[in-house]
Amino acid sequence: MTKRFGSQTAVDQINLRFVAGQASGIIGPNGSGKSTLFNMLTGHLPPSVGKIEFGELDITALPPHERVGLGMARTFQLVSVFDSMTVWENLVLSTGRFADRGSRHRQFFFGPARSKTILEDCLGALERVGLQDKAGARTSELSYGDKRMLEIGIALSLKPKLLLLDEPLAGLSDHEIGDVVDLLHEMKQNCTLVIIEHKISKIMGLIERLSVLNDGVLICEGEPESVLSDPEVRECYWGKQVSNAEG
Repeated sequence: MTKRFGSQTAVDQINLRFVAGQASGIIGPNGSGKSTLFNMLTGHLPPSVGKIEFGELDITALPPHERVGLGMARTFQLVSVFDSMTVWENLVLSTGRFADRGSRHRQFFFGPARSKTILEDCLGALERVGLQDKAGARTSELSYGDKRMLEIGIALSLKPKLLLLDEPLAGLSDHEIGDVVDLLHEMKQNCTLVIIEHKISKIMGLIERLSVLNDGVLICEGEPESVLSDPEVRECYWGKQVSNAEG
């Protein structure tokens, strides 16, 4: 895939394949095209060239909510929840919007049986992320770590086949990072994970494959240990970080 913004190429002829049941990591310096790639995969940006397949389906032209309906979910680099709502309201609203995967339309009202299933899915997600005791709390009152867990819980309640996480460990304490990584290990048993993360050492025990972007180009991919020892990867990723720190 390629994505251009006017004369600028943000993502240049990237070809990636994510294997069902595996966790894959994506790293690269700031501005390397990682979030643009995620935005294309989830339908928030159309590719300028190329196509996106989900299983055997060509989903290039599908809007985001239809991709969610097929089993794709994501979290964002900046936590995206409704601060004016409670934890429970965030879960129920988000899950209810995408409850019927066979429908091409978002829905907000359901019969008793379907509503019961939605509530059970939300309760299960709440328990898995450890927020069951804060269900009635305003989201604005949560710590940043709890907001991150809520966002992951919303994704969990959708029962995704593929979950894309954009820097899920950013801004978290060491304890919170441990909680999120443990949760991702658990989630990996039931869905495919694709993770953008700067704190690569924290997810090395989780991922089976690692891809590196630089200036919109895929420069290396493969087994994580091998990729991290590649001279070009070390230069473009850690070399630039060191240069920026010194400057």
